[in-house]
Amino acid sequence: MSRPDPIFVVHPSSGVPIYRQLVDQVDALVAGGRLRPGDLLPSVRQVAAVLGVNPMTVSKAWSRLEADGVLARDRGRGMVVAPPAGREGGALTERKAQVRPLVDQAVVRGLQLGLTPAQMLALVKSSLEEKTP
Repeated sequence: MSRPDPIFVVHPSSGVPIYRQLVDQVDALVAGGRLRPGDLLPSVRQVAAVLGVNPMTVSKAWSRLEADGVLARDRGRGMVVAPPAGREGGALTERKAQVRPLVDQAVVRGLQLGLTPAQMLALVKSSLEEKTP
């Protein structure tokens, strides 16, 4: 990859298959512009080793992304981000639409747990500070 590798994070107990988590993360990185056409993804073995998952799981994710036109095989290099032809762009409204259900779920859970809006905003701010380079 031409820029620093994106960090993939999986949650085995989330109920979402690991390959699907990887697919969703690559889709988000492409939509957000952190991965651009021609960028090389880490190899199946590299991702599997870092995450401690079966290489077939990563291979399934990369194959699914290739079938969806997000990735392309570049002989001798590996999987690269495909040109955007036939794919939706990373418009801000589309990116917000992808995040909104997650935010709504977190807000509902916070309210159920009795957190105030100020406490929830502080949690979001803290998380952003920890994860923003």
